[in-house]
Amino acid sequence: MKKSNSRRAARAPVRRAADDLERLFRPRAVAVIGASRRPGSIGWQVLHNLVAGGFEGKVFPVNPNAEVAHSIKCHKSVAAIPDAVDLAIITVPKGLVPRALADCARKGVGAVVVITAGFKETGPEGAQVEAKLVALARKHGMRIVGPNCMGIQNTREGVRLNASFSRSFPRSGPVAFVSQSGAMGEAILAQADHLNLGVAMFVSMGNRADVSANDLIAYWGRDESIRCVLLYLESFGNPRNFVPIARRVSRDKALVTVKAGRSAAGARAATSHTGALAGADVAADALLKECGVQRVGSVEELFDVGLALSKLPLPKGKRVAVLTNAGGPAILATDALVSWGLELASLSESTRATLRGLLVPEASIANPIDMVASATAENYRRALGVLLADRGVDSVLVIFVPPITHDPVAVARAVFEAARGSTKPVASCFMSRDEVLADIARQTEQDWTPVYLYPESAVRALAALDERRRWLARPEGVVARYDVDFAAARKVLKPGWLGVRARRAIAAAYGLPAVPGGLARSAREAVAIAERVGYPVVAKVSAPSVVHKSDVGGVLLDLADEAAVRAAFARLQRPDAEGVNIQKMLERGREVVLGFTQDPAYGPLLMFGLGGIYVEVLKDVSFALCPVSDVRARELLREIRGWPILAGVRGQAGIDEPALIDVIQRLSQLAVDHPQIAELEINPLLAYSSGVCAVDMRVRVS
Repeated sequence: MKKSNSRRAARAPVRRAADDLERLFRPRAVAVIGASRRPGSIGWQVLHNLVAGGFEGKVFPVNPNAEVAHSIKCHKSVAAIPDAVDLAIITVPKGLVPRALADCARKGVGAVVVITAGFKETGPEGAQVEAKLVALARKHGMRIVGPNCMGIQNTREGVRLNASFSRSFPRSGPVAFVSQSGAMGEAILAQADHLNLGVAMFVSMGNRADVSANDLIAYWGRDESIRCVLLYLESFGNPRNFVPIARRVSRDKALVTVKAGRSAAGARAATSHTGALAGADVAADALLKECGVQRVGSVEELFDVGLALSKLPLPKGKRVAVLTNAGGPAILATDALVSWGLELASLSESTRATLRGLLVPEASIANPIDMVASATAENYRRALGVLLADRGVDSVLVIFVPPITHDPVAVARAVFEAARGSTKPVASCFMSRDEVLADIARQTEQDWTPVYLYPESAVRALAALDERRRWLARPEGVVARYDVDFAAARKVLKPGWLGVRARRAIAAAYGLPAVPGGLARSAREAVAIAERVGYPVVAKVSAPSVVHKSDVGGVLLDLADEAAVRAAFARLQRPDAEGVNIQKMLERGREVVLGFTQDPAYGPLLMFGLGGIYVEVLKDVSFALCPVSDVRARELLREIRGWPILAGVRGQAGIDEPALIDVIQRLSQLAVDHPQIAELEINPLLAYSSGVCAVDMRVRVS
């Protein structure tokens, strides 16, 4: 069948233009509706933060029961404010929020942050009120952050907007941060300055009634000063919109997320291996991988990775030099490097000779370079310079365990000076007390490389840089569109598990290579099919109640003649069977499994892995969202642990990789074309050195 190619990089339209967030992040005038004179209240804290944070625009407190708040004249309502208002912060009780929002609409306010809680998160009644708020806002062209949120911040000079009740207002920098959880947002903001993580903009999304992570990523994607976007997400509001937006922006900005919910019971009830193995978290992983978003397992890792991606250049490869004054941490670092897919750099003879002349005789100049405990700040400065000059080194990890005789801040300053201006990333690990790290941050100000407390954290950061490098070097890929018989496949899609003939019709319509054979309803039909495809043949029970045929003795192999076929038919007949499936017996090949399941939020999710009867035991599988490009299909093959078996070991020929990629893309198109197919699985799909062949297929239509 012919196929046509379409570039997968086509840009999907964003629901609303990013321009409409300008009044949210760069307002000229802000109204605080519910401004309070009572210290400790949210209305007081928001107003205080705007004033104390140095907001460059006008601030208008709104409180009908007060004359003054924070020495600023109060207004009875938004309508009473004489100036135009770009942004309103609503902190009044939930019963008063609809009226306040209506006042904002009449005033022509451009954006609203609803901090008040008590809406969708409380149940159906609250959700109805929230929906009305959104409808009103959209009618008047207003954007809403929240409700049930902590607020927003823009630390940029010329703005200095702290429109939140957070007590932390970090120094400005190249990072944007969005959190679905207000509490997690507060915790991260509180740590940002301590770690020297400069945050340009922050948004607590709350219920995401209107402004979502998709909107924010699109907006920040146009800001040249933003290098890295950090996200704390508990769910994706619209996963199918997230993919094209994130894929486009991730080519210019590093996107990193803590996606909560890894351990939640996400796998829905399913009878195919694909459905059983494909849980919600698997879908989230596939989505993030598809669009270049790095996923981390904790907030600590979010800091580690965010620091590196926002401050350091990308390496040209995965070769790392480790410079240390203690052997133990270097061993930990080496183990971590291997575990993250990095490697120790091989130093040139010139580098080794120079290091030998710089360091004491007891030092080890093999990588890791152990300068021993007596190493001085000057030793660190000069040795780091030598390593950065070595063409065989792509990045450097500096480890310092403070002895009593050396000042950590002096060593840090020497490291930072040696690394300044280098096109190679340098990550530092200072195994010191928190107060020492704080001293380093304070005394060296902005002029530093990321500093980590433990070697594993520093290695994790270097691994993130390498992952980013590989993503940018990755071709975008092509999604094949095949000339298929859509109508023929659609015709046989009846609710429930499909029989042999329907499955064969689907395979033929989409060009899926299937083993010759057919369904026999009588012994005579069984013999006729066997003679048509040629002996020996295989006979299989075909009944909806039989999920795993091998468990009930439902597969009979190597039937060599008519008598054997008749006996097999008699043995396999069951009251609920549609017949007996007779197939040509194939030569032994490498068994793989290929299938998809329809996720209600993410769409079709395709699975590939080692197949046969052990697929759910070994669980050596990989997943991708459909449609699957040629590049992503090739990655799927290599992501499983058993890929070397398929590639060929001990003199065996490797499988026909192009043929397998072709089947993956055909199945991907089938999944997209027919969303009523709830799950489909080919197991096993036999892979040969030339060609592939589907032996068994299960299909359930919803």
